[in-house]
Amino acid sequence: MSHSHDKEDSCCSSKVHSTPKHNHDHAHEEGDEHDHDHGGDPSAFQTYLPAIVTLVMLLIGIAFDNLFTVPAFQIIRPYWYVVAYLPVGIPVLREVWETFKAKDFFTEFSLMSIATIGAFAIGEYPEGVTVMLFYTIGELFQMAAVNRAKRNIKALLDVRADVAHVFRNEKYEDVNPEKVEIGEMIQVKAGEKIPLDGELVSDKSSFNTAALTGESKPRTIIKGESILAGMLNLDKVIEVKVTKAFADSTLSRILEMVQNATTRKAKTELFIRKFAKIYTPIVFFLALALVTVPIFVLGSEYHFQTWLYRSLVFLVISCPCALVISIPLGYFGGIGAASANGILFKGSNFLDLITKLNTVVMDKTGTLTKGVFKVQKVESSIDEATFLNLLTAVEAKSTHPIAKAIVEYAGQKEIHPAENIEEIAGMGLKGSVNGKAVLAGNTRLLEKFNIAFDVKITAIEESIVVVAVDEKYVGYVLIADEIKEDAAEAIKQLHENGIKQVVMLSGDKTSIVKKVATGLGIDAYFGDLLPEDKVDRLEEIKSDRSKVVAFVGDGINDTPVLAISDIGIAMGAMGSDAAIETADVVIQTDQPSKIATAIKIGKATKKVVIQNIVLAFAVKALVLILGAGGIATMWEAVFADVGVALLAILNAVRIQKMKFP
Repeated sequence: MSHSHDKEDSCCSSKVHSTPKHNHDHAHEEGDEHDHDHGGDPSAFQTYLPAIVTLVMLLIGIAFDNLFTVPAFQIIRPYWYVVAYLPVGIPVLREVWETFKAKDFFTEFSLMSIATIGAFAIGEYPEGVTVMLFYTIGELFQMAAVNRAKRNIKALLDVRADVAHVFRNEKYEDVNPEKVEIGEMIQVKAGEKIPLDGELVSDKSSFNTAALTGESKPRTIIKGESILAGMLNLDKVIEVKVTKAFADSTLSRILEMVQNATTRKAKTELFIRKFAKIYTPIVFFLALALVTVPIFVLGSEYHFQTWLYRSLVFLVISCPCALVISIPLGYFGGIGAASANGILFKGSNFLDLITKLNTVVMDKTGTLTKGVFKVQKVESSIDEATFLNLLTAVEAKSTHPIAKAIVEYAGQKEIHPAENIEEIAGMGLKGSVNGKAVLAGNTRLLEKFNIAFDVKITAIEESIVVVAVDEKYVGYVLIADEIKEDAAEAIKQLHENGIKQVVMLSGDKTSIVKKVATGLGIDAYFGDLLPEDKVDRLEEIKSDRSKVVAFVGDGINDTPVLAISDIGIAMGAMGSDAAIETADVVIQTDQPSKIATAIKIGKATKKVVIQNIVLAFAVKALVLILGAGGIATMWEAVFADVGVALLAILNAVRIQKMKFP
């Protein structure tokens, strides 16, 4: 069928120990980071066993020191605390050895080891054990937080099916999805996950798409439409024709994006790593000066043990754990929170950059509109039911999107089947319905058959299908792309979240673009654009250096603009592969309102990261001064280091609990 209409071209080194896992970067240079893997599942009892043994022995030792008078304990006291120290101390001492071999001498491992061994050297056994124990507990908290964030992401994304029922040798066989070839037919039963991307061959079915989009509402897909790996079949047994290999499926690609996201660091994260690289040796030499310099100032009044204790307190306080743990964890939490909302950031750097956005440029078709045709208006000079019956009878014989829209609009109304259907290229359809000659198409079709019609309809901007019955014009159906339900709210939310200008670029008619832009409250718009015209417009916008620009699109024709924008945002549920690959952020739900949600998550993450930096520096600075003056003891030092680290971790984990409407 050949209806005349205008539509934008939119296409759619690992070491296993018994203490927790250190995922932070420890200020190593890029490419020289140690994967401090101290254990597996945080729920496993063996992971916590070393800390439990040390804690029990420490409490028993403190009880005998302060509550019970047992002379025998005083004899074995040093050995008791050494044994208590070993379960948590040995893995850290091993890390010191590994980092020394890598010529990295100043890490939190070396600071903690020097401080605790020094405490033992001056007889402060409980303090030495306590420092290492609380350091280990802090690492356990960190590991639990990171694993929780990872589980949240995996629960959303790693829902790939383990088996595919493939039609081979005249029967369905269970095959590993990786071995299924493009073009093969697979069967999916009710309650099973779709193993590969494909095209639905069965009539229709309902699917839970939460794993891909974060949207729990079931979605109905009909014959011929795309179906994606990870969707859950809810209704009945269906057949699917495979269109993509397992490794190229949408789900595999999403999972890879999230797994790679942590490799792209935010500027704050990179700064902290560089800072810690300089900060740690400075702290070490300041601690050394705290022991040696007073000799020249105090002379005979100098007491080595007192100043060594102050120096050790200084070392414990100054350990950069709170920063190197909590900041990457904060960004990791932000990426996890975004995933839970159907938004994929390809790196924490984009999570940072999105907070600076002030200009959003958007495509129209498939981004602000659904990219599918809908009947907007029916105008006829005869009874509307009769008009629709005649028109639908003819259109039911066509597979054109406009014809499908008309049939869908008419619903299940009783119609007479059309006969003698003839397609007239570039104009429309001709047929017979219940003895009446029906023409349905564009105005050129009526002109061809010399049928008079109201000339006013030629001024209508949207696509229309005109109808003639028995050589007489009887009316038209107006067809338009439907605006997404949340499009207007999306523009409003963008303005409320600091976006000064929203611009729409489209290949559609300028008149249609103007109508959509005006209705949605968009600040500026440009229509009749080719892909290269979009690039020119975006470069023109970016020429103003004060603007940080995001482009939002979904089609292959949007790829060049996605690439040159500061942040490229793709509509990912049904967007083109090229757009998704090029973009920096992917909206899995295809909802434009999620752009504002992404900005909110970015701002919340940045706020938490700044809170952690201020908290860590403020507490450490205060206790460092007190420690150098001999006021703070090893117990205050433990709080300044481990306590602040725990508070920072708990604050970072908070992001995953936040709601982003």
